[in-house]
Amino acid sequence: MKCPYCGAQGSRVLDSRAARDTAAIRRRRECSRCGKRFTTMEKVEEEPIVVIKRDGRRELFDSGKILKGLLLAGQKRNIPLTRWQEVVESIEQELRSSNTREVTAETIGSMILRELRQIDEVAYVRFASVFRQFPDVATFRAELDEILKK
Repeated sequence: MKCPYCGAQGSRVLDSRAARDTAAIRRRRECSRCGKRFTTMEKVEEEPIVVIKRDGRRELFDSGKILKGLLLAGQKRNIPLTRWQEVVESIEQELRSSNTREVTAETIGSMILRELRQIDEVAYVRFASVFRQFPDVATFRAELDEILKK
């Protein structure tokens, strides 16, 4: 491990522990040349997930986009950020455990809607209105009627 202070290659590990999300290991190191201490994080390198957009474009999966969409849908609702982060982690974990490297945006959107339905109906409707691109008010109302039935 290269020292960030002097550039030396040698360092020794003083302490190792699981990071908060336990998907990484935090190591406290000491440089063998200058003696300064620094922290490194080791994380398993994961295969990228490619999202196939509605227009056929392909782009790398970005959990930040899901979080942004959830925050917009849940705007002015009393839902803590940690809850949204849990949803994002849950969806990403589900995608990774499915061993598929390509997924449609439609599939991801459906996963988000499934989670939102259990968390907050208003956030669900907000997200659905953008995701499903309702062509008219009648279609939007039909979705609301479906929610009210349950």
